[in-house]
Amino acid sequence: MIKLGITFDGRHSSDYDLRLVNRIIGNPNKIKTKERVPYSNEMYDFSAIYGGQEYEERTLTYTFNVKDYNKVDLELKKTAVINWVMQSNKKIMLVDDYIPGYYFMAEVEDGPDFSELRYNGRITINFTAYPFRISELEEGNDIWDTFNFLLDVAQITDFNVNGTINTTLYNAGVAALYPIIRSTAPMEIVKNGITYTVPIGESKSLDFYLSTGENPITINGNGNISFHFRKELI
Repeated sequence: MIKLGITFDGRHSSDYDLRLVNRIIGNPNKIKTKERVPYSNEMYDFSAIYGGQEYEERTLTYTFNVKDYNKVDLELKKTAVINWVMQSNKKIMLVDDYIPGYYFMAEVEDGPDFSELRYNGRITINFTAYPFRISELEEGNDIWDTFNFLLDVAQITDFNVNGTINTTLYNAGVAALYPIIRSTAPMEIVKNGITYTVPIGESKSLDFYLSTGENPITINGNGNISFHFRKELI
C-alpha cells in the first residue's frame, strides 16, 4: 500500500512512519498597490506596473499521526521529524503526493505543534511557501501522457535560426517568468518593440520576461536557441 504524504529535503514522510491525516493548501493573497484620485472615488491600481500581479507567500499545513511502542521511542521519533523539517534555512522543494506534476518551494519557519496521548502523537507542520506551485516539467516537453488539456499548452521552445524567425512563446501560468536562454551564437530577440541581446551560452535577464499568455517574439541570428522555463500556478 502506497502511503501518501510529502517529500521534503530529500525524504518522504513515510520514512518516519508518519500517516497524513489532514492537509490545508492555503492560497496566496494578491499584493495590491492602489492610489485614490484626489477629490473622486476613482482608484488606480499599480500592482502590475512591473510586468505582473505580485502575490504574498502562502501557507501549507500538514498534520500527521506519529506512533511508537513506548514514550521514549515516541520522543525520539518526534525529535527526528522536527529536525527533518526545520533543518533547512531557506525555501527548498516540497512535493505533495496529492498534487502530481508540481512542487512547492517551502520552509518551516515556526516550530511544529505536537500533542501526545500515551504512545501516540499528532504533529502539525506549517510551511511558508513561494506563492506558486511550479511544474516539474519544462515548457516545450513532448511527454503526451502527462498533458493536461485544462492547464497545459503544447509549444516549441527550441529553435534553429538562420536569419530571422517569428514565433510565440506561451506562459500558461499566472506569474511573469524569466526564462533561461541557451544559445550557440550571439542573437537578438525583439519583444514588444524592445531588442534584447543574447550572448553565447546560458543567460538570464531580469529585463526579458514572459507575460501571462502569448508572447510574440522575433529572433535574429544564426544558430540554435532554446528557452527554458516552467509554468507557475496558484
